[in-house]
Amino acid sequence: QVQLVESGGGLVQAEGSLRLSCAASGFSFSSYAMGWFRQAPGKEREFVAAITSSGGTTYYADSVKGRFTVSRDNAKSTMYLQMNRLKPEDTAVYHCARRSPGYYDGVTIRDAGAYGYWGQGIQVTVSS
Repeated sequence: QVQLVESGGGLVQAEGSLRLSCAASGFSFSSYAMGWFRQAPGKEREFVAAITSSGGTTYYADSVKGRFTVSRDNAKSTMYLQMNRLKPEDTAVYHCARRSPGYYDGVTIRDAGAYGYWGQGIQVTVSS
């Protein structure tokens, strides 16, 4: 069955860095676009970043653009999120997700409803 497992979260000071990993199994990883989402306490889940199946195109929320980098290694069935210059407002549970097959563009790839499988999430806490 499809499994997505996040790792690499933790506590970091503001301006620090973390790298999240999302290990995928149970499906042909290289065939699917993937995304990262986050949810802070009391807030709605929000889009963070996404990457096409080949890794050739990436998308970012305005709030993380220039600080976060999404990448993937299809040979290892793993997606990454390198987070630099972290801010306290980046504190959240981060989830990786597999987008469902079908057309998407730079707008619709941000739609959480179009992702059919989700990891359990991992906590990222940024202290000021």
